[in-house]
Amino acid sequence: MNTPTPLQTAWACKCPRCGQGDLYNAGIMSVKVQEQCPACNLKLAGNDSADGPAVFLIFILGFALVPLALLVEWLFGLALWVHALLWTSVALGLTLGMLRPLKAYVIALQFKHRPGDKNGL
Repeated sequence: MNTPTPLQTAWACKCPRCGQGDLYNAGIMSVKVQEQCPACNLKLAGNDSADGPAVFLIFILGFALVPLALLVEWLFGLALWVHALLWTSVALGLTLGMLRPLKAYVIALQFKHRPGDKNGL
């Protein structure tokens, strides 16, 4: 069986072993991992990405958005309420948009680097 790369399965939010079955339960905003893959029956329920994806997002977005906000302030001198509205929207949008793929990436990396049997996690 040809195993897809962790990055491929992360962007698609698919099973780390087969790359076909959905990783998450129904719903576009759900981050609850299914009990098992519907395509290859890989047990997915034992995965625990913990707070890793959220912490990564905090660091990445903090590193990127704070200097960007300072640059926008320096270039355009926007009112404080505009900054609050703009950067809250950007941060929430990026966080909600990237949480599922980042969690899928952590799970795929766990699958790839876990020693032993690849039939179940």
